[in-house]
Amino acid sequence: MHNTPHGAPYGLPHDARHRAPHDAPDGVPHAPAMRASDADRTAVIERLGDALAEGALDTTEYQRRLDAAATAVTTAQLAPLTADLPVSRAAQAKAAAARRAARARADKRAWFDEWGYWAAGALIMTVIWAATSLQAGEWKTYWPAAPLGIWAAVLISYAVWPDKPRDKDHHDPGGPDATAK
Repeated sequence: MHNTPHGAPYGLPHDARHRAPHDAPDGVPHAPAMRASDADRTAVIERLGDALAEGALDTTEYQRRLDAAATAVTTAQLAPLTADLPVSRAAQAKAAAARRAARARADKRAWFDEWGYWAAGALIMTVIWAATSLQAGEWKTYWPAAPLGIWAAVLISYAVWPDKPRDKDHHDPGGPDATAK
């Protein structure tokens, strides 16, 4: 770290190296706040925009908080900018959509995994059928067709008639109970 002519590291006040750690209200020292990332500032700015759009902030207060968010250096400077705001309906809708998308991806991945299990079962049953047929000296009826056919029919039924959502998301405006409202 480079030092200024006064002996303090660049970017810090000249007395920063001699300063004691910040004291918490209970008198216990703690480390200084974490530096805010661009993503942290962007998240706060988006939340402020939602609050403005939903009427929780007027334009003057929004602009003041927006300026403070854009110039914040630490997460401790960002936290109070949204602490008194209600939970954003837009943020709730985004979160619910993300949960639905993640659930759909997980269900699709599980369905494809099941087909992998089916293929492994088909391989094992076919090897058993072939071994018993070779041992008997003749090709016997392909008995794996029945269990594999039933298993495949069940997997196809999952694609044709998907499972109803197992849990109701009451905070999801487009969720399972949206039509009941």
